[in-house]
Amino acid sequence: MLSTALFTGLILGLFMAISVGPTLFAVLKYSVNHSYKAGLVFVLGVSISDILFVTVANMATPWLEWLHQYERTMKYGFSALLILLGVYGLFKKYKPVRPSARILNISGSLYLKILLSGFFMNTFNPALILQWIAVATAMAKETAMYRIVFFSSCLGLVLSIDMLKVFLADIIRRRLTLRRTMYLNRISALFILGFGVAILALAIFDIEVKAPEMKKKPKTAYHYIQ
Repeated sequence: MLSTALFTGLILGLFMAISVGPTLFAVLKYSVNHSYKAGLVFVLGVSISDILFVTVANMATPWLEWLHQYERTMKYGFSALLILLGVYGLFKKYKPVRPSARILNISGSLYLKILLSGFFMNTFNPALILQWIAVATAMAKETAMYRIVFFSSCLGLVLSIDMLKVFLADIIRRRLTLRRTMYLNRISALFILGFGVAILALAIFDIEVKAPEMKKKPKTAYHYIQ
């Protein structure tokens, strides 16, 4: 059961980490224009925001469990939203601003501003908010240990890959051409569209995905005596 939580958490973390968005370009900007320390501080702000989302979601578990009585309706709503986001992403015209290679000096007082910029950029991302709500609702029925393993593996992988982006920022900046950026965004949009279609299929056919239960250990003579 815990291995399933670890695997699904890593899959979600990988999907979140490789998606192309404003956070990636901010990481490249701070890492290339300032230093790797500035990039790490920005990533730390993003990670704090993710931890806050997960903490609040798990504290609201009783309320999320109550929402399960409307599970099928919510599946229709989430699938429609994901399909719309995916279609929008496929046809949206991207004009990303690539970071320059000009090195800028940074004072110690600016690190706090960089940390807060990462925190608020991640916190006020509507797509991310909806994503965490959907994931937390799906995990509401699971045990506390299952949720700890799932969210820890997910956030741990996201943070690790974001830190790797910092140290590879200059290489990524040179290789991330506008055309390649467009293709990556198209791929991300296809993933989102695919998730939306999958959730819609689960709702239409009323299929419930459950984590496998742990096998019970056979009782010993001691248990029968007790």
